[in-house]
Amino acid sequence: MKEQSFHIESDTGIHARPATLLVNKAGQYESHIELHYNGKTVNLKSIMGVMSLGVPQGADVRITVDGNDEEHAMEGIAATIAEQFDK
Repeated sequence: MKEQSFHIESDTGIHARPATLLVNKAGQYESHIELHYNGKTVNLKSIMGVMSLGVPQGADVRITVDGNDEEHAMEGIAATIAEQFDK
């Protein structure tokens, strides 16, 4: 299992368009991928789950990845987060 924490810098937090990109990226991998925020955990492959967390600017989130392609999955997710939320 891989685990990594991220700080969400973007002004709008994890909102609809970037959340969709993140969910789509997670869907490219076989591994089970979860987003943890504020004591709650959701499947990162579920747009409804991700949006239900309401992650704001300045939040710290944690991603866990478990499966055969976990290394590649974490790299892809980390790159998408850096591109979409580190602004």
